[in-house]
Amino acid sequence: MKQLLYCVLVLLFSPALVASEMPLNMTQGVTDISEQVYNLHMIILYICCAIGVVVFGVMIYAMINHRKSKGAVAANFHESTKVEILWTVVPFLILIGMAIPATKTLIAMEDPSNADLTIKVTGSQWKWHYSYFDKDIEFFSLLSTPREQIDGQQAKGEHYLLEVDKPLVLPINRKVRFLMTSDDVIHSWWVPAFAVKKDANPGFINEAWTKIDKPGVYRGQCAELCGKDHGFMPIVVEALSEEDFDAWLVAQQLEASKAEAEAQAALSKTLTMDELMTQGEQVYLARCAACHQPNGAGLPGVFPSLIGSPLIKGPVAGHIDIVVNGKPGTAMQAFSQQLTATEIAAVVTYERNAWGNDSGDAVQAADINNNAASDSDANSNNSAATDNSTSTATTLPATLPVTEQTEAVIKPAAVLDDLTMDELMTMGEKVYMTSCAACHQATGTGLPPAFPSLVGSPIIKGPVTDHLEMVINGKPGTAMQAFGQQLTPQEIAAVITFERNAWGNNSGDAVQATDVDGHGK
Repeated sequence: MKQLLYCVLVLLFSPALVASEMPLNMTQGVTDISEQVYNLHMIILYICCAIGVVVFGVMIYAMINHRKSKGAVAANFHESTKVEILWTVVPFLILIGMAIPATKTLIAMEDPSNADLTIKVTGSQWKWHYSYFDKDIEFFSLLSTPREQIDGQQAKGEHYLLEVDKPLVLPINRKVRFLMTSDDVIHSWWVPAFAVKKDANPGFINEAWTKIDKPGVYRGQCAELCGKDHGFMPIVVEALSEEDFDAWLVAQQLEASKAEAEAQAALSKTLTMDELMTQGEQVYLARCAACHQPNGAGLPGVFPSLIGSPLIKGPVAGHIDIVVNGKPGTAMQAFSQQLTATEIAAVVTYERNAWGNDSGDAVQAADINNNAASDSDANSNNSAATDNSTSTATTLPATLPVTEQTEAVIKPAAVLDDLTMDELMTMGEKVYMTSCAACHQATGTGLPPAFPSLVGSPIIKGPVTDHLEMVINGKPGTAMQAFGQQLTPQEIAAVITFERNAWGNNSGDAVQATDVDGHGK
């Protein structure tokens, strides 16, 4: 009997005794906080093992020594006050024993005060941006795993999908404070070796901190499902000694100055079409292929195709503008701070000539610089026009408040002309494909439950006023934006008409700009 109990004890306690050597167990990490988390994990494991030994030990003992074959007779009792007190007090004491170290660890994890270095971490689809406060250093960190490995054309490397082109560099023995945010959707910055996992929410700042004990390279990844390339958003941190980190800071500042000088020199260079196409393909595969696909076909309804698209066939200036400044309200980011003028020129050239587009356009770095200058001048002119318009507001009737006078001069009168059903459907389709198809799909089927279908939906079959309200003011608590300030009354009327009559909805409703303008009044 004793031998059996010894065997049970060995089986139950052996996992805890060799836990630090088990490859699937939590690692101790390289920070004081990660060690506290590991110790807390092991304390809970030991408590669970002890509870298991007691509970299963009593069960096994009872089954062996009180079995029917030995003539055991069950006792006849119930509602033992002592037993009820015992099984209430003991778990309470166990929980208190677990809560005390857990509370201490949680408090320590949430104390980023007295930091030696502050870094802003910004997540976006699908990359990380790091900005060192007061150091004039910032850069993007992107996945560097070769596309051939991802496509299965090459053997996967040791750090497959956990390698980047530029790691975050931190010093050891210094407290580093992180400010986490996002440009688009929720991401989560997670490095297990630091015991740091903090959500990056758009419009909010979350704080975390670490103090690394050992130099080395530590890897993590985004831990929040953030879109189609969520699995391609790794984190690599290189921890250096304090002396090496200070030297790295100086080297980065010199490199930034050198890069700026090279960028200025590049403005006077003219690259051949072959040089532009070669560099453009590299930039495209690294920065654009995640959305528009390596073959430029995109994902219709979400990321538009670049093969023979209106953007490619349109003016070069429009193409440059969307790459440089992005497109508000869509997933198209602004690359002005991510790419050099030469890289932007190369990728625009590549997009306009790859996949059979063959426009023949060869964009140079000087064109990018000139386009940026034109945008700056246009903004200045707009500001001047606004100032002039504001100054003339006093000539308007005195019965209007000053703000309304200003708006009356600055804002052109909305076009409220009635359109035919065909005109509304044609315009509505264009507006829908530009502003709505990314969520509700080109076919109106949506992506349930995140983006509801518009085919025979309650909003389509319901009153037009409810449909107007939804499009104009959005729906709080959902991804549905308010388009009242983004679209003209005529565009809103057209897209609602299109939605209520496309894809077999056939409501027959023809909404006019006057309906939109009068809504809510």
